[in-house]
Amino acid sequence: MLPTRKSTMRMLLAAAVALGLVACATGRISDDERLAIYRANAGEPVKSFRYFGRLDGWTSLGDSALAVWTRPNEAWLLELGSRCPDLDFAMAISVSNQGGMVYSRFDKVQPLGQGAVPIPCIIQEIRPLDTRAIKADEAELREASTAPREG
Repeated sequence: MLPTRKSTMRMLLAAAVALGLVACATGRISDDERLAIYRANAGEPVKSFRYFGRLDGWTSLGDSALAVWTRPNEAWLLELGSRCPDLDFAMAISVSNQGGMVYSRFDKVQPLGQGAVPIPCIIQEIRPLDTRAIKADEAELREASTAPREG
């Protein structure tokens, strides 16, 4: 029997919480933990999303994924086709688009601000994000990592 989407999300969140407990000394959410939370709170893949040249924000989730906000409560998980080594260190990004639409397997993310010639990274998959659930899960993980230990 295949796991349901809900049970898969619970397993990913449990893994993220477990990673958070391991990293409790820092009180910081790692890229791996954050990526697990974002994946657990992402909807089914879509072919495209609207983008009119201005992002409300973006978050690197390692070197092969990022989240972009097109509105305060509208965000998208972008999984890249390969490693994008400059992404973790970028000061800004640009996202290509066609007539106000960003398409998976066609458009690219380009990290900016490293001085070298930026290498564009192809967007492999786009998934809508539940931003409220992400905030709640991140708060829960931070609380778990800063809670005093019993013993």
